[in-house]
Amino acid sequence: MGKYCRKAPSRPGLWSNSCPGVSGSLQGPVRQSERPGAAAIGSWSSRALLPRGHASPKGEVRTHLLPSKACRPRTSERPVTDPQPLPPPLPKKTLTRTQSLPTHKASSPSLTRAGPPRKPLVGSRSVDESQADDDRAGPAQPPAEPPFSSLDAELGLSLHDLNHPEAVHAALEARQLEGLRVVHARLHTRLLGGRPGPCRPEHGFRLLDSSPCVESGDALYYRLVRVHEEAWHLLAAKVPKPGAEEPHPWGLELQVSLHPHFNLQGLCGLLPEGALPEAPWSGSVALVAEVPELTVAQWLVEAGARPPEEFTKTVALLLLQLSAALERLEALGVALAELRLENLLLVAPRGCTATGPPRLLLADFRRIHPRPPGTPGIHARQLGRLLRELLAPGVPLATPVATGLERLAAQLTRVRPSAARTRGALQALLWGPGPELRSHGAPLGSWLRVRRTMLVLHLAERAVGGEVPGLEDWLCCEYLTEATVASVDLALSLLWD
Repeated sequence: MGKYCRKAPSRPGLWSNSCPGVSGSLQGPVRQSERPGAAAIGSWSSRALLPRGHASPKGEVRTHLLPSKACRPRTSERPVTDPQPLPPPLPKKTLTRTQSLPTHKASSPSLTRAGPPRKPLVGSRSVDESQADDDRAGPAQPPAEPPFSSLDAELGLSLHDLNHPEAVHAALEARQLEGLRVVHARLHTRLLGGRPGPCRPEHGFRLLDSSPCVESGDALYYRLVRVHEEAWHLLAAKVPKPGAEEPHPWGLELQVSLHPHFNLQGLCGLLPEGALPEAPWSGSVALVAEVPELTVAQWLVEAGARPPEEFTKTVALLLLQLSAALERLEALGVALAELRLENLLLVAPRGCTATGPPRLLLADFRRIHPRPPGTPGIHARQLGRLLRELLAPGVPLATPVATGLERLAAQLTRVRPSAARTRGALQALLWGPGPELRSHGAPLGSWLRVRRTMLVLHLAERAVGGEVPGLEDWLCCEYLTEATVASVDLALSLLWD
């Protein structure tokens, strides 16, 4: 090496950029990714350092080494002793053969080979050969679809689906609908949670108040506590009014056998006579799990001073809950003889703020009679009359919800829809779509998808702010999880046709 190179001035990084052929012996093997043939060069670089006259077993390879920055071209003249500035570094050349060493001496010191250049080797074949094989094999096949990672598997989409917007939209729609169903189920569990279960005579009871908390049209309600195994539950004793009509035995049996329903008052047991010596009533009384706060008739008196928008919206929410209770009775083949505002109870929903809408309970089971399931309109006229009683007091309400309620009251008398169809009309009146979409013939399927997306975002924004979903959120989730294009169109036809 000293025969061809003079010692270069010492400066940092000199050996890292000097003769490539010696980098393997001085700095370790060069990575194969730096230039073609790096692995082969690293294997024979030590032999390139042999003095002249010591030939490599596989032939001389020094002619293929790039000169370093400190090297001068090899000539027959004597080397100049005067110091000269170092020449600029030569550009890196690509070795034309990366898989084997040359077997004969090159005819010239040039690093390039005669003839057309060949592309670097790929595996054991060159790119040219691979292309020729592909041409003989026919048209190119699409690459194999790579599998998704475990995180992307949650999407339920393949790479093929991601290239088709309709598949992506269908997957998003399904996930949104499933998410709303989960939210609805969890809210339903919370709103109906904390029920005391069946009451037995061996349980301990204590009366909290000597006067009733609520007086309905047919009963008085007293608050009491049931204590059992260090757990206590707040209950209400339903005491019939003196001179009130005796409840029908079938009605009592039905009320006891009812599966817990959000808008139907259920009985959790009987309090035997003598269980509370200080009780202001005589005889046994029924126990109910929900303690009422007031009746709809009492609420109507107090709600006269509320803003029209708030008042009409609360009326629609109360009527919606009443329709849900009547829908359940109609499915069981039961009809109520009379609906009265003083027999509709209002209860604070469990786990909700006091500012939200109240929970309605249908509590009058005295006068009921069987009707064939599916009989249309058995409660329509009573609902229409009750709706007019709710809208009667005060100044005319010039709100969109009030306009829809007035149209619905007329339709209940004229068309006599079922309780299920009435409930759908009230849902559409509260949460859309409005009459303008129907008049312009807008696609209801697209509206449903957008409305579900907006509700999911609305619930997420409120949850981040620490707000707890309430009764209205649960009712809206119930509407959007059950709604179809056909059901929404039927509801709009009842409201606006």
